[in-house]
Amino acid sequence: MNSSSYEEESAQAQLCNDQSAEVILPGGRICLREFSDDRLLLIADTLAKSTALERDERRIAAVFDVIEPFARELAEHGRTPRGRKGILQLIGNAFLVQQRVARRVAIAEKLDALWEKRELERLYSRLKDEYELKERLEMLERKLSGISGTANALTDIIDTRRSLRLEWIIVVLIVMEVAIGCFQIITAAH
Repeated sequence: MNSSSYEEESAQAQLCNDQSAEVILPGGRICLREFSDDRLLLIADTLAKSTALERDERRIAAVFDVIEPFARELAEHGRTPRGRKGILQLIGNAFLVQQRVARRVAIAEKLDALWEKRELERLYSRLKDEYELKERLEMLERKLSGISGTANALTDIIDTRRSLRLEWIIVVLIVMEVAIGCFQIITAAH
């Protein structure tokens, strides 16, 4: 597997000198009261969520990298730089990222061990703050909202182009019908 296909995160855990406090030390080391399965599971869960967020952040950044030149062309020249197929591919890519990231709802959920052992709540809160899980998830949701808005705007552009073409076709057909009618009237009169 190459390095771009997966994310990795690690943390160091150590026993605390002060048995009453579990803290995150400068440099990200995690100070634990004891090395229990629940505490280590909590750390592993936090690292897994942080890693999943990192991967989703990269996916969303890739979509924004594709959207940016498109938006720039639209802003500077008032037209889309690609044909209908390119726009549909961009919308499809945006939807794929939304779908993948939407599956990450579990990031906001508490681990089952927290419901059973309330003394782990403080450690979980510190880990959540250290890895900024809530803030990163909120940022992803805002970015997804932006992607959704972009996809809707692109869909509107496609619909508008299609409607305009259809209107021109109708106008041409009406003009042809009037011309044929006039021609028939003129030839019938002679």
